[in-house]
Amino acid sequence: MHQIDMKKTILFLALACCGILSTSAQQMTLQKGVVLDSLQVNDTISESFALYLPKKFELNSRWPVLFLFNMEGRGKHVMQPFLQAAEHQNYILAASNTVNDSLSLTQNVLIASRMINQVLNILPVDSRRIYTGGIDTGGTFASVMPVVSKNIKGIISIGGGIANVDVLAPDSPFQFIGIADINEYSSIEMEASESLLNNLRFSNQLFKYEKNDKPTPMYLIDFGLQIFLLNAMAKGEVAKDMEYVNSAYRQNLRVIDTLVKEKKLLLAYDFANEIMEVFRVHLDVSEIKASQKLLRKDKEYKAMKRLATNLKFKEELLQEDYDYAIYEDVATYNFNNLGWWAYQMQEIKKIQASTVRFEHQMGNRLKDFVDFLVDKNITQLKEEEALDEEGLSFLYMLNTITEPTDYESYIKVISLSSKIEDYNTALFYLEELLKTGFKDKQQLYDIPNTALLRISPEYNALMLKYLNEARYDIREQ
Repeated sequence: MHQIDMKKTILFLALACCGILSTSAQQMTLQKGVVLDSLQVNDTISESFALYLPKKFELNSRWPVLFLFNMEGRGKHVMQPFLQAAEHQNYILAASNTVNDSLSLTQNVLIASRMINQVLNILPVDSRRIYTGGIDTGGTFASVMPVVSKNIKGIISIGGGIANVDVLAPDSPFQFIGIADINEYSSIEMEASESLLNNLRFSNQLFKYEKNDKPTPMYLIDFGLQIFLLNAMAKGEVAKDMEYVNSAYRQNLRVIDTLVKEKKLLLAYDFANEIMEVFRVHLDVSEIKASQKLLRKDKEYKAMKRLATNLKFKEELLQEDYDYAIYEDVATYNFNNLGWWAYQMQEIKKIQASTVRFEHQMGNRLKDFVDFLVDKNITQLKEEEALDEEGLSFLYMLNTITEPTDYESYIKVISLSSKIEDYNTALFYLEELLKTGFKDKQQLYDIPNTALLRISPEYNALMLKYLNEARYDIREQ
């Protein structure tokens, strides 16, 4: 969506959502400490949501709430990583089962607003502590909601950056907490969001993690909800509890110490930066400043910093190469360049296999970036009015190189090639698919446009060779 269109859409949504009427409270039995799925938003529409109430929940108190989004309409699914933190920090969770990436932004925002309205109507929510969140595209969508509703004070997003900074208003700030896997390309996108939010003077934190390592995503989610409370204390919206503040501070100092002991010095330094920003309004953070000063003088830290900086420059150049190449290849149907892409994937695998932590991480991000490019271009071509089947064929062929076990891409190539009677290409990709161990015979016989291909001797020979089945016994003349 163009930037100016996005601004108009957000303005429309803000006005529309202001006009949503409160529904009457429903009679429903709500259990604590259990995810309740498929609660109806109201009796007149089919929209539903999942709900979680912490075990300490009582009707005579006001509670913070985190509204979560998954762009496949799987509310219960997106709740799972947040349950432990919600229980520990005493948050209500609610997640839409109806928001979906197949719908327009306008439709999704209105659906989300109706769910939020219903939860606020039936539960004792603290109006000063309303937040949104999600994972990947769900987190990005969550960043739209504070623009529409000024009552939303913050966002916690795992792997998803800000949707569009052009619609953000510096006079209506919110807190943004990003959590990113350092091995994924999304971590770079979230760094860009962090930089833009800093320029707008929006309060924000970005925490990075690595799978099977500390700090874990679960810990960072818990800390994210903790930050929301600490921010509310700083603003005087919640009574300040210095015992709570000191306990949280000491807990995170231990995380820094652990990272230093494990020689993850860059992560330790960055984590210390975020901790300092969160706690400096509450207490003296000179202890963190001193530890950062020591790190900056450390020879090992300096060497890591230089290496990371050099690799970042190399990574940016490679990303630019890949981005330009895929644009040119799709525009010119450059099937001859598939060999170049196969070579690039081999080079990325070598980087991924590096025993140097920063190189290994870079290799993983580059692989993730190529996957992102392929998916993005496929989506764009599918959305065009006139379907570019040749361009799609190229992208599906490329996807068999970047993701060799993505069976659907082979099937798409077989179908599109058969449609233009390019049976040699169709047979080649059929055999490549069978070599991966694909065994679904019925799916092969159901591939569109392959009626003539399926009765060819070559097709049946491949089926006999790999699946011990040939439905047609046709002799060549």
